[in-house]
Amino acid sequence: MYSSDIKLFIKEKKSLFWYTPEDKKEEISPALLVETILNYGSLDDVRRLIRLMGMDEVSRIFFSARGRQKLNYYPEVYNYFSLLFRKYAQGNSL
Repeated sequence: MYSSDIKLFIKEKKSLFWYTPEDKKEEISPALLVETILNYGSLDDVRRLIRLMGMDEVSRIFFSARGRQKLNYYPEVYNYFSLLFRKYAQGNSL
């Protein structure tokens, strides 16, 4: 499912996924990966996620969360990344 680089990234940031059993960390969904890194990761973590997955893919996953009844992003995080992805992602500014 994930490239070896993304699996390594998840392994390095495993403390952010403390609630996920150790043997299931590499099986987390892309939506959970993006949500966790944007909400709790550092700016360097966000940059690395975008390098690994691509700006358009992270943007697509981020905006797909709007269809859920409850957003799990902090309001400040959602606002910031909405503005960032609308400006820099290609065609994903829904």
